[in-house]
Amino acid sequence: MRIDIISAVPDLLESPFKTSILKRAMEKGLAEVHFHNVRDFAFNKHRQIDDTVYGGGAGMVMMCEPLDLCISQLKSEREYDDIIYLTPDGETFNQKIANSYSLKKNLILLCGHYKGIDQRIRDLHITREISIGDFVLTGGELAACVVADAIIRLLPGVLNDEQSALTDSFQDDLLSPPIYTKPEVYKGIRVPEILLSGNFGKIEEWRHQKAIEITQQKRPDLLKDNHNKLFLLNLQSEKLRQGYGEFFEKRTCHVL
Repeated sequence: MRIDIISAVPDLLESPFKTSILKRAMEKGLAEVHFHNVRDFAFNKHRQIDDTVYGGGAGMVMMCEPLDLCISQLKSEREYDDIIYLTPDGETFNQKIANSYSLKKNLILLCGHYKGIDQRIRDLHITREISIGDFVLTGGELAACVVADAIIRLLPGVLNDEQSALTDSFQDDLLSPPIYTKPEVYKGIRVPEILLSGNFGKIEEWRHQKAIEITQQKRPDLLKDNHNKLFLLNLQSEKLRQGYGEFFEKRTCHVL
């Protein structure tokens, strides 16, 4: 996979890709991330990339020409699956979007800055607009890092244990269940006996039940209009829970 990130301040982007999992992904050749300084495409000696708002108002707007030249050059070199503009008024990024993009080949992430970009760049080039939440940052750089991280970690071979990504929160529209490691007892709190039983069917049943309970407590919106909502009602009856062990043994977490 190749991700091209266009920014007015590309120095903000480099650090996350120089350590840990993202660094390994790039060293293995599983992902390429390239940074492009939009000022390199400015048309005057001052490398100007912003100007005042037509119609008046506070703030500055990223100009058409530098962005158009940068994006057009990249598009002339390869075909892109999507050209994404990181903006607070975009579609809220989530795990399903990350999953879908992990199957793509080439992406452009355009980082907004100042008050944003000229609408004509959106009309000419942008194929999708994405937000990472209902708040405003000084620019789209941090959002680009978040999106790239969420996608790259899903690529086959990036994580040492690929099953780990399949059991993350939001896969299956559920939050993750509680997790434990050694020691077995810490400050009087024991690891649940079911996790020590070796009965993997029952363990998966317990984990799924806990995931639903936690989702109901913390993010009930995820259960709306979802098959898990009905399943939650069934789990309230011990009688209905009997026999689910075989179901959970056969059930596999899916990415899409």
